[in-house]
Amino acid sequence: MTAAGDTSRETVNGHVRHWWKEAVFYQVWPRSFQDSNGDGIGDIPGVIARLDHIADLGVDAIWLSPHYDSPNVDNGYDVRDYRAVGAEFGTMADFDALLAAVKARGMRLIVDMVVNHSSDEHAWFVESRASKESGRRDWYVWHPGRDGGAAPPNDWRSFFGGSAWARDDATGEWYMHLFHEKQPDLNWESEPARAAIFDAMRFWLDKGVDGFRLDVIAFVSKDPAFPDYPPRHRDAPEYYHADGPRLFEHLCDMRREVYRGADKVALGEAFGVPLPRAARLVAEGSGPLDMLIHFDAVRIDRAGMWRWKPVPLPVFKRVFTDMERLLGRTAWRAVSLSNHDNPRLVSHFGDDGPRWRVRSACLLATLTLTLKGTPIVYQGDEIGMTNYPFATIEDYDDVEGKGAWSDWVETGKVGAQEFLENLWRTSRDHARTAMQWDDGPNAGFTTGTPWFHVHPDHGTVNAAAARADDASVYHAYRRLIALRKARPELVYGDFRDHLPDDPRLFVYERRIGADACLVALNMSGEAASFATPEGFAGAALVLVDGVSPQKTEPLAGSVDLEPWDSRIWRLPGS
Repeated sequence: MTAAGDTSRETVNGHVRHWWKEAVFYQVWPRSFQDSNGDGIGDIPGVIARLDHIADLGVDAIWLSPHYDSPNVDNGYDVRDYRAVGAEFGTMADFDALLAAVKARGMRLIVDMVVNHSSDEHAWFVESRASKESGRRDWYVWHPGRDGGAAPPNDWRSFFGGSAWARDDATGEWYMHLFHEKQPDLNWESEPARAAIFDAMRFWLDKGVDGFRLDVIAFVSKDPAFPDYPPRHRDAPEYYHADGPRLFEHLCDMRREVYRGADKVALGEAFGVPLPRAARLVAEGSGPLDMLIHFDAVRIDRAGMWRWKPVPLPVFKRVFTDMERLLGRTAWRAVSLSNHDNPRLVSHFGDDGPRWRVRSACLLATLTLTLKGTPIVYQGDEIGMTNYPFATIEDYDDVEGKGAWSDWVETGKVGAQEFLENLWRTSRDHARTAMQWDDGPNAGFTTGTPWFHVHPDHGTVNAAAARADDASVYHAYRRLIALRKARPELVYGDFRDHLPDDPRLFVYERRIGADACLVALNMSGEAASFATPEGFAGAALVLVDGVSPQKTEPLAGSVDLEPWDSRIWRLPGS
């Protein structure tokens, strides 16, 4: 069913080889990447102008976040037309030029596909809500209300705050929106709706894109009984809505009807799907998806959608051991520790202060590019961009954060200061500030007025400075990507954590038989030591903080690591 089922391919360590397993992806969120026309909004010609910055890292594929026509209630994740480029981003001719330019540089391009929901301005929904007799009525999830139609059908909640149901005055019925009320959920139980979705997806494959990142794809199957939440899910609705009764069937239909055997990647966002259940979605040879973006690591410090909680390092490390154990050796996943929906990588898991920002950003690059799975680098992480100093709720743009403010602060459930302190740690708006290209006005992002904030640290944290400094975060990514390409064990090797209970150190190996790399990370601001693991005596040091060591001695005895130090060794002759 999947491309992974092609057993004629070469295998490595029990894994069928595929380009998307061996690739490094770079995510472009176009609104904040580069503006080419001075309107303050990043656009497709701007992406084309900066492609060499991406290609020079050595990445293999670009994931382009939504570029579709949209009212932008949720920054493009509310699609008004699946076959049109948003006017703020350019034209279809611009998209075609981007695709050609990406391929000319030896890279591939995948696009976001948002098909759990659409915009309420999409022609499909406009017709669906016109009357109960509309031919497209069942293309969306409609249901009578309770209490004579005055109350929502059940207690389901939107991830953006409030009920997951909105009443339509024209017909008196309620439509489901797991996200914003202007993002009605498509009804995958409707065969004509599925056919129209699949046709829109084929439009982009026919253009030559290399696959899709499938937004919140785990939510497309709804419980047709529409019961109230079970008690265990009232505080975690994402785990209820994910992995619905027909999810596997729907995704198999999608794979068969859309991909039609082509070696194009299906990268599914699997928020809320328990790992044992997620395993069947990416089972090699039978799963409808090729790999998963899972949230167990990136959202491990969340208590709900906006509240932050401290997490000891052993708990964080356990996620990756659990993935190996519960997904299975050959089920593939993405390594995605930051993206457009999460805080900046170095502010989230490192130390973004002036003393340790570069070193901890290099450590996190090492982590991303040596864990098992396909690495995804989010724009700006390759130069160590940091969280923005938001101070008030008015500083934010995100509909999710403002919805939570309405739910929690305006109702008196929590104080404003407590909420803002937590939101600063968890908000996805940090990832949406302008890309910092240089130390000039607006960080080189636009000659106009930026649509959103430019970080005040762009005078020192910018791409021009990073590219000019051989010891920068940018060049650490470049060297680590080159190492991953040269060492099959960093792609297909088994993972083993040597110090699962250590509160500061993450020391693990990637191994294919006698070929092995040892990765040691001090994820703390204090010096720490560890004993050379059995079997690694004599290993050669390859990289230190993303830089090739000037001189080295074979690994032996006790190893001392400075704060935020990161090192990689390989066994001699391997």
